Amino acid sequence: MWKTFDNGGQEGAYWVEGQGDAVLLLHGFAEDHSVWEHQTAYLRAHYRVIVPDLPGTGRSSLTSPLSMESMASFAWKALQAEGINSAVVIGHSMGGYVALAFAEAYPNAVEGLGLFSSTARPDTEEKVESRRKSIRIMQQYGVESFVKQLLPNMFASGFRNTQTARVDNYIQQAMTIPLETMIAYYEAMIARPDRTAVLSGARKPVFYFIGKEDQAVPLENSMTQVVLPPVASIHIFDAVGHMGLLEVFEESNLLLHQFITFCQHKQ
Repeated sequence: MWKTFDNGGQEGAYWVEGQGDAVLLLHGFAEDHSVWEHQTAYLRAHYRVIVPDLPGTGRSSLTSPLSMESMASFAWKALQAEGINSAVVIGHSMGGYVALAFAEAYPNAVEGLGLFSSTARPDTEEKVESRRKSIRIMQQYGVESFVKQLLPNMFASGFRNTQTARVDNYIQQAMTIPLETMIAYYEAMIARPDRTAVLSGARKPVFYFIGKEDQAVPLENSMTQVVLPPVASIHIFDAVGHMGLLEVFEESNLLLHQFITFCQHKQ
């Protein structure tokens, strides 16, 4: 069911269902809570699943200035609205950046940390310039043209060529994200700091989902980070891109379930 809370005078919204220990799922850039639909449908039988629309997407109002830290605070307020003080926190792509900021700000609230096609490292100079170029393209041509060009490449080539309807559905959802939000997210990603220290200092298990065909977070980037946490659950998939939560959702559901159960047993 949908619930709302006050986010500094703006409305925050999240979807919640299920009972038991809490799992917080954080979506990425050009997404809203619905990107986690397969995981939510599976995990709700075992846990209390909280899936926010981060500020500026879906039912949540955009806040300014937007940052990974402000979105981590938003996620914390969603948990507090449910009366929850700790959860396993999983983030996809940009949602992973938010999850890392959450773990840094609220370490005692994290029972386990999941990076789903994400990274703790900041943008390289080349990545910053690429994001700034993308902002200019969106400002000139609009969100629709931009997402049609960018988002198909988030999927592995085999999936993209054989599952065109599912790729198109993802693109159609992305078109609903306002231009103002898309730009604010890019600016926030550019400004984020290096949070590899969060991984090396992690007191709870860390989950990595890695696609070998991920163009947004290359394999070599991820492999330098999987050795940082004291306890890590590492999963690398052939023929999977940046959107593994959609490309191989059945496998990812089982892996998340196993990880969350492991985190519970580590308490």
